Amino acid sequence: MSVRGKRPGGFVPVGKVVEGLLKTCRPEAAGKLGQIWDIWDQAVGEAIGQVAIPVAFKGRLLLVNVTSSTWLHHLQFLKQDVIVKVNQVLGEPLVADIRFRIGQHR
Repeated sequence: MSVRGKRPGGFVPVGKVVEGLLKTCRPEAAGKLGQIWDIWDQAVGEAIGQVAIPVAFKGRLLLVNVTSSTWLHHLQFLKQDVIVKVNQVLGEPLVADIRFRIGQHR
């Protein structure tokens, strides 16, 4: 996929680039996994969506950056609920685990 697209300045959103890469590497799950960036806020809610963002997949492990150690600790307790909600919105149990880490966010 080209880096240039229909966005102002000629750039494509990161989610679209990742979706294209997923289709190349994992065509069977690409459509659904590529939707994670689009459905994340719907699945986790606005409060968590403001402090946590999915950044990558490793198999069925979803890597999520969070804004602080406080949120990282809090989300560890909510991990199973987040997995269930994400899989419900995706319509399939594609995410088996989530690893939260402190990192860049939006």
